[in-house]
Amino acid sequence: MEPIIAIVLALIGYALGSAKMINQGNEALVERLGRFHRKLTPGLNFIVPFVDQIVMEDTTREQFLDIKPQNVITKDNIYLEVDAIAFWKIIDMEKSFYAIDDLQGAMSQLATTTLREVIAQNTVEQTNLSRSEMDNAILAQLNQITNEWGVEILRLDIQRITPPESVRKSMEEERAAEIKKRAVIFEAEGEQEAAVKKAEGTKRSMEIISEVLRSHPESKDLLRYMVAQDYVQASQKLGESNNAKIVFVDPANSTDMFQELIAESVSHEGQNKSSENGSN
Repeated sequence: MEPIIAIVLALIGYALGSAKMINQGNEALVERLGRFHRKLTPGLNFIVPFVDQIVMEDTTREQFLDIKPQNVITKDNIYLEVDAIAFWKIIDMEKSFYAIDDLQGAMSQLATTTLREVIAQNTVEQTNLSRSEMDNAILAQLNQITNEWGVEILRLDIQRITPPESVRKSMEEERAAEIKKRAVIFEAEGEQEAAVKKAEGTKRSMEIISEVLRSHPESKDLLRYMVAQDYVQASQKLGESNNAKIVFVDPANSTDMFQELIAESVSHEGQNKSSENGSN
């Protein structure tokens, strides 16, 4: 019985030693007698005890790499402090173990060097305006190398670009001046549009008045009264100002002037109608 018990115990020990459980999202590499043998996938796997050895087990899920703040000099010789974050994953477990030693350390050094190189090709203004373009440029350069390590960089985001205090103040002043410039232009355009609308309204009013005077000659007295009333109101407004010089216009003396103005307006409108009828 003792030999049987020994055999059973040996088989149990062999089974326990050969069974390896790999968690979901992980993979493992097995070497047999010092050489790569196979890759273990998630679930229950069996290896040969004392012959096979698991040399690596790692995740194939997405990971992140924090790139510490770096002092970088730009194309226009301004020192910036820049930090970033990269998201990556292992796509070939075998390459990630055998092609590079200290994978994360190598990626950190590569990302730092590439970040400095790309920013050095841009000015301070360009680094703030084209951050997404720089992210894509760094990402493309990184993947050219990391693909050989069985790794893919999925995204890279430049988190902060911090210029010196003097440069920051200059940029803030420049932005404030640009905002003020746009406000002045907007105000000028508004005044111009209002002036155009007012002129169009005045023109339309004169056309209406001319039409009424042609069809109702008895309305001339009413027009004189309205013009005289406008002059009185204008004189009152000028009188409200302490620095204003008050100029009074006697409507009685200006009757001839108003009549000439009305006559010219009516005559001009009649000429326009005659020319239109002649062209027809």
